[in-house]
Amino acid sequence: MSHDAGRERTTYRVIKTLAPGDRGAIALARQYGRALVCVRYRTDARGKVRHTTVELLVGSTPIRPRASKLVHIRIQPHERALHAMIEAAGGRWDAQHRLWRLPSRVATILNLRARIVTPPKV
Repeated sequence: MSHDAGRERTTYRVIKTLAPGDRGAIALARQYGRALVCVRYRTDARGKVRHTTVELLVGSTPIRPRASKLVHIRIQPHERALHAMIEAAGGRWDAQHRLWRLPSRVATILNLRARIVTPPKV
C-alpha cells in the first residue's frame, strides 16, 4: 500500500459502507481481524476513481463522566416561569443560602450565566 505524502487533500464521496462480514469486505476482515469496523468505497470529486478505505478499532477506554460543577442562581420570587424552568431542568432549592443550585452546563444552556452568584460562607 503506497502513501503519497505530497498528494493534496481532496474530497471523497462515500458510495458504500460495508460491515466486516458483508460481501466485498470479507478479504479485508481476514486481513485486519476483529479490529475492522467497516469498509468504505469512496469516489474522488470527479467520480473517476474508486478508493477503498477501512476503519479500524485501535483502542478502547472506559468513559468516566466528569463531576458536574454546581453553581448557585439567584432569581426573584415573582419570576415564576423561570422558577419552573430551573426546577424542570433539575435545579434544587438551597434553603440555607436561599438560592437555586444546578449544574454549570445547565445554567449555560438556559442562558443563566449572568445570574450566577457566590453563596456567602455559613
